[in-house]
Order: sequence, then structure tokens, then C-alpha cells
Amino acid sequence: MVDSPYTRWTGDNLHGKSKVLTAVWVHLDAIYVRVPGAPSHVIDTGLDMTGEVPGRLHGWFPTVKGDWLGVVDFEVPYADGRRAKLHVTDQLVPAYALRRRE
Repeated sequence: MVDSPYTRWTGDNLHGKSKVLTAVWVHLDAIYVRVPGAPSHVIDTGLDMTGEVPGRLHGWFPTVKGDWLGVVDFEVPYADGRRAKLHVTDQLVPAYALRRRE
């Protein structure tokens, strides 16, 4: 579990604490960029790293150059449409790849 200096909490030590989650959209195309000119191989059972997926933001880290990385949990779908998804937790996602979900 990654706790950033900017993780917000609800509750207390007596009754239990939990992270405050913010609903966001994660733009997968922005964080998983293909190498320009790389040959494309279609793998029907591969992960679909395109579009936006819902995520849960629960912290931030600044970078040395002043950019911000959100700490996010989200699910990545498979290209073959199966119901199961790859669940990833505590991923550092650049702020430009996140947008608030209403």
C-alpha cells in the first residue's frame, strides 16, 4: 500500500481509518505509449491499453521537475471482451492522464 504525503484519510485510530478515494478517469493511451514505428502484432487475448477506464485516486507525489503523479487503482480490460479485468493497485499515473469522474 502506497501512502503519499498527500493521501487524505477519514476515520480515526480508534474506529479505523480509510483512504479518501476520488473517482477519476485514467487515459490509458497517455500512460502506455507505443514506440514510434514499432511493428504491430494483434494479440486477441492481450490487454486493451486504449481509451479511458475508471480509477480511484488516493494520493499524489511531486516529481523533482515539478510534475505530479497520482496514486491510482484501476482495472485494465482484455481485448477479447472477457468479463475479468487486470486489477492494478497503487499505480503512479501522471496528472495529465487523469481527469475527475463525476
